[in-house]
Amino acid sequence: MSAQPVNVDFDPGLDPALDPDVTPPPTTASTGTPVLQARGLVKRYGQVTALDGADFELYPGEILAVIGDNGAGKSTLIKALSGAIVPDEGEILLDGQPVKFRSPLDARRLGIETVYQDLAVAPALDIAENLFLGREIRRPGPFGSVFRMVDKGRMLREAGGHMADLKIGIRSMRQAVETLSGGQRQGVAVARSAAFARHVVIMDEPTAALGVKESGMVLDLIRQVRDRGLPVILISHNMPHVFDVADRVHIQRLGRRIAVVEPRNFSMSDAVAIMTGAMAGERVARN
Repeated sequence: MSAQPVNVDFDPGLDPALDPDVTPPPTTASTGTPVLQARGLVKRYGQVTALDGADFELYPGEILAVIGDNGAGKSTLIKALSGAIVPDEGEILLDGQPVKFRSPLDARRLGIETVYQDLAVAPALDIAENLFLGREIRRPGPFGSVFRMVDKGRMLREAGGHMADLKIGIRSMRQAVETLSGGQRQGVAVARSAAFARHVVIMDEPTAALGVKESGMVLDLIRQVRDRGLPVILISHNMPHVFDVADRVHIQRLGRRIAVVEPRNFSMSDAVAIMTGAMAGERVARN
């Protein structure tokens, strides 16, 4: 039986070795205006080029995984999209409109929330205090405006609602985060991002250092965030997790997007081969 063409969105012109005849059929995930888009991003650190004309599109209602070998530029790409760094060239668009992020705070103000690998939670504080960390709700009247007193009761109620929305089974919002398991701590970080994100949630290695059961819990949380209408960017080295939850997979290599594949039509081994350059431009049979 003859081999079938790869169902992959290759970027023409990025690599002369790529086969221009390999084209994907249109999909519902890649139609319409991207929620978050990057065009021709370049970032240099001295003589090192971390991003070399990188492109990126995230569409509504999808989980987009970003994978790449070490040094592929995926971390730099995500930092540019979340405001942690400013690219030297290129543009970023949010809902089709150009934006410029000078800091992560700029991205947060526009509804882009990031769950970092180290979680960025305060272990000694309780769950409610962590959910509203830096965004504490003040009490009405002079107690809040003059004495800057926080409305602890409201924060507890709203924290409970956010955790319940994502079906995170923690009874008391007064429980210190340091007493939670790794998966539960990740759940607090995800709930915090989902509570304040209006456009995008970015998750950086959310299952790193977690056990099998806790990883499954976090993957369920990612699906729930997507099902609530928030598109998710997932950065991960765990290929089974990527292919379990992702609608599309953005493959980064040598500072550029080299391909976008759909897990339902592609195998993990083929994705890894493209990621490492072993399959650039080849046609392989669907498994």
